[in-house]
Amino acid sequence: MKTVPSSYYVHLQQLQEVDFVILELTLYLDTHPNDIESIKQYNHYVKERHKLKEQFEKNYGPLTNFGYSYTKQPWEWKSSPWPWQV
Repeated sequence: MKTVPSSYYVHLQQLQEVDFVILELTLYLDTHPNDIESIKQYNHYVKERHKLKEQFEKNYGPLTNFGYSYTKQPWEWKSSPWPWQV
């Protein structure tokens, strides 16, 4: 199994926390589609997730494949820890 620095887990947890908030807001907005403050929160966390994901991938490689993440040269997907390896 590949080893990763402890900061990898800190940054991964940050992404997971933001993903949780986005999911909860999505479920809430499904039943409260006119709640402007929640829509603002949702958009804020989507923007934050984009930044966190970009920084994570810059430091550790792509999180996903199939066109959802950019890659550097050479192809990074095979050299990054895969989700089931961490």
